[in-house]
Amino acid sequence: MIDRLLTGITLWLLWIIRRMISLDRRAYMVLSAGALQPWLARIGMLRAHAVYLKAEGHCPAYRAFLEGESYHRRGRWQLAGLPIMTKENYVKRYPIVERCYYGRLPAAGVVIDESSGSSGVPNNWVRSAEEREDVKRILQLNYQLIYRDSGCILLNCFALGPWATGMNVSMSLVDVGILKSIGPEQKKLENTLEIFGRDYRYLVFGYPPFIKTFVDTTRLDLKQYRMDLIVGGEGISEPLRAHLLEYFQTVISSYGASDLEINIGVETELTINLRGLCMKDRELSQLLFGRELPPMIFQYNALDYIIETTPERELVFTIGRQTSAAPKIRYNLHDLGGTMTHRRLTEQLASKDIDVLQLAKPQSRFPLLFVFGRSDLTVPFYGAKVYPTDIEEIINADPELGKQINSFQIASYEDEAINRRLKIRLETVKDLPGPLAPIEQLHQTFFAGLCRVNQDFREVTKMFDRSCVELEIYRFEDGPFSERDFRVKNKYVAQ
Repeated sequence: MIDRLLTGITLWLLWIIRRMISLDRRAYMVLSAGALQPWLARIGMLRAHAVYLKAEGHCPAYRAFLEGESYHRRGRWQLAGLPIMTKENYVKRYPIVERCYYGRLPAAGVVIDESSGSSGVPNNWVRSAEEREDVKRILQLNYQLIYRDSGCILLNCFALGPWATGMNVSMSLVDVGILKSIGPEQKKLENTLEIFGRDYRYLVFGYPPFIKTFVDTTRLDLKQYRMDLIVGGEGISEPLRAHLLEYFQTVISSYGASDLEINIGVETELTINLRGLCMKDRELSQLLFGRELPPMIFQYNALDYIIETTPERELVFTIGRQTSAAPKIRYNLHDLGGTMTHRRLTEQLASKDIDVLQLAKPQSRFPLLFVFGRSDLTVPFYGAKVYPTDIEEIINADPELGKQINSFQIASYEDEAINRRLKIRLETVKDLPGPLAPIEQLHQTFFAGLCRVNQDFREVTKMFDRSCVELEIYRFEDGPFSERDFRVKNKYVAQ
């Protein structure tokens, strides 16, 4: 009882401080100072404890979950001692109302989001008014820190309707600029740019594949417009970023998930330049992240998000906020990656005679979150894991392929002789600008590309013949690419 009381009083004081900071840009910059980061991590853990106490006492599904996982607290409470939530063992097992505090939906101000269903059947997520207000303040603050311009026209091209990202972006940013919610519709985006002309600065939000298709096929001369871009929903390769920077002044990616929140992490000048450096120095990427092809890299606030990594290198998230409609405690998205403090990054770079301050000035000292992609959206092949990001890197590194290929799928299967094979399916753009290279040449491009970007694949090539990697070409929206829902993310792994 005393434990709960002291935690409650401390959290109430911290909530007041946190709210003041989230409303003031200068206070937030102070929060990002290096000396404060260990304290933020400790406070974040205290907030996680408070969320646990509330969930244990007032969330029927979480109480049942703890009992079902045979959890019994022994000794001092530790976050790492709690069972890990997943979509399978928690979300699909317990009704949505029981996953809310007090076993009921909040009476008013509730928004119900739907996930895109990229990993299966879509799920619904309840957002309280208070948690939407928190997300709104964070988004607005990030917008002010990055763009410092209240006169932008914000063009939201994320999927609208029940999908989480699109509606949350519109509701959060309507107060800081001139907002138009378009959805992923190219003609509407073109018409909007034509109507309002070239005198405005535009900030465009959207999924990377949609934005790439737009810049490659639009009838407008986009270089006549002042535009910045924020992408989300999936990662982008550095070749794709370079391609988009031909049309946008800046290209920034944000990390989040319908299961949790949007904008958990955001790319900064530091992380973008670090990733670019690792693209040129594969040994550095291996040292920092354990792979030669660098992951997406973000910075996040440890006061709000406690992020752990499992032995399998899957990310586990706890949202340290009691105002949510439902608790998120040690939730595993099955995203592969890790975290790193700014101090650790500085030390690692110094071991290679690199000064971290060369990458960005000024720079926040918030910790780094790096993400390779979904562990359940990789394809196993002779012990190696082939990632969708590997194929994306190969396509976008080739200027011709980048203009000719709209999407792709990968699959691993056994043939009639029980030999393992890797199949790569390519979908061409709607209006192909020119003939594709011969299939033999394309096969060589992708085989050599996989050897270049995926060190595990390169190591196992001695175990199989090149013919075990197959390539199939499909016309736009043909075959496995037909009946695609443009409102949701692309499906990159075939069943």
